[in-house]
Amino acid sequence: MAVLSYTEPKRLLNPAGGYLTGYSHTLNPYAGCAFACAYCYVREMPIGKFRREPWGAWVDVKRGAAELLRKELRREGRKGPLTIFMSSSTDPYQPAEYKEQVTRTLLEVMADEPPAFLFVQTRSPLVTRDIDLLQRLEGRVRVSMTVETDLESVRRVFAPAAPPIAARLRALRQLAAAGIDVQAAVSPLLPCTAGFAELLAGIVPRVCIDDYFRGDGSLGKRTGRLGLAALYERLGQADWYGPDAFDRVVEQFRLHFPEERIGLSQEGFMP
Repeated sequence: MAVLSYTEPKRLLNPAGGYLTGYSHTLNPYAGCAFACAYCYVREMPIGKFRREPWGAWVDVKRGAAELLRKELRREGRKGPLTIFMSSSTDPYQPAEYKEQVTRTLLEVMADEPPAFLFVQTRSPLVTRDIDLLQRLEGRVRVSMTVETDLESVRRVFAPAAPPIAARLRALRQLAAAGIDVQAAVSPLLPCTAGFAELLAGIVPRVCIDDYFRGDGSLGKRTGRLGLAALYERLGQADWYGPDAFDRVVEQFRLHFPEERIGLSQEGFMP
């Protein structure tokens, strides 16, 4: 279990750039992430690399976030349309959110004063708790649920602390049934079965597919430093650790989704 600390941020909305060019701001309700996925690129960012505690062992809860966000929405909104990516370096629905409810309070603020667009990126079924607020943002919000594989055995190797795949699929069904704009983010692509695309096609209208070699900002070099090759070897899936796997899986998805409903790498996360 991650150790929680409490901070009082001076800023919540940060200018977006790089991979998230296309958004005006990023919004992270927490710092750190208890899910601690082995492939997480944030491990190689300063916030993860230079903290003394191991990635996944700590989470900073941002106090007073709702009040601060309300002020920032008004100030930044005077400069132009706000398009917000939540979150870029943490999961807004990690375990601490059950009790702390920072993300829910931020959604309450945005439901009252909506941005032009809000993208919610998570891997947690807890997002369904906030369907009432997401519905108030209708037409301005999309929920993107990470479903990087359909094999629970693979998920347990790469992301043992993250929610099971079946629970994420149930959450996607529930969100879609509630009228929320949803997509599955096969990101990063992990070893999966030939039926993965057909499975998701029965649940979501849109998918985003990404891998380390397109999505980590360094053509896979940053991810390579995480030692993931050994995990693929352990699974007997070394042939999945390379850019060719991406091309194979994209072709499978094209059999079940219209081309315009498949976002590849960066484009799949854009507003």
